Amino acid sequence: MLDTRWRAGVERGLRPAGARLRQVGISADQITLLGLASSVACGLVVAAGRLGWGAFFLALSGLTDVLDGAVAKSGGTAGPRGAFFDSVCDRVSDGVVLGGAAWYFAGRDTHLAVLAFTVAMLSLLVSYERSRAESLGFNGKGGLMERAERMVLLGVGLTFGFLTAALWVLLVLTGFTVVQRFLLVWRQATPAAQREARPSWWVTARDARTDESRLAGWWSAARPPGERSRLANWLLSARPPAGEGDRRWWTASRPARPSRWSRSGDARSFGGVARDDIAGVRSQLRRLRSRTRP
Repeated sequence: MLDTRWRAGVERGLRPAGARLRQVGISADQITLLGLASSVACGLVVAAGRLGWGAFFLALSGLTDVLDGAVAKSGGTAGPRGAFFDSVCDRVSDGVVLGGAAWYFAGRDTHLAVLAFTVAMLSLLVSYERSRAESLGFNGKGGLMERAERMVLLGVGLTFGFLTAALWVLLVLTGFTVVQRFLLVWRQATPAAQREARPSWWVTARDARTDESRLAGWWSAARPPGERSRLANWLLSARPPAGEGDRRWWTASRPARPSRWSRSGDARSFGGVARDDIAGVRSQLRRLRSRTRP
């Protein structure tokens, strides 16, 4: 999150300092190596129990991580080789710092040592998801706890002596970031035809709800084309013989039922069917009912 929003602005602000370092003869790779050395020093002092010095070296490592990009862009030497070298050094730095924390807890509580190891594993997994997604042509950036956020939170824990609490928070939020990036890349890799029409919490994919109910949709899809409903077949079979009055009878293709009555001429109509015709249908139904009574 911080890398996405603020990293570009911070590098622009440090570009004059990067240009001066470039003029002195310091390259971006040398600054990257300085940051790696600071991370190694951070891991060593944390393992020795010097948490305050660990916070200092961690801050120095974070500063060099931003400054090497400014030096490379100010000198026009930014390229794939420098980006690869910087990424590898960042992974080594994460492992060394959290390895120092695991060593620090090994002599105190073995469970906390496992906690530091788990946080290191999740941190490397977050970085791997991004690199793998970008190698496949997808966007793997983003998430709640990127490397900058992890360094800030770990630095706060080292500064105030709350390293255990910082590691627990890192465990939860870094694990959440792993899931976030996985779902982000998974949606991009899913073909458009298989994506859901709308976000849903259902386990299986389903189409968006239409005006028809699910039962009506299933019934219309399962019925063979041209087949009338059972009610329409029963009404047509009970139809009076021809010549027995000119009253209209029920048909299978009756107009759709509108939402309100409308006036048509002198008689009231409903969906194009006169009210007298509807009354005729009702009377025929009453006659059928009287015939079937014992």
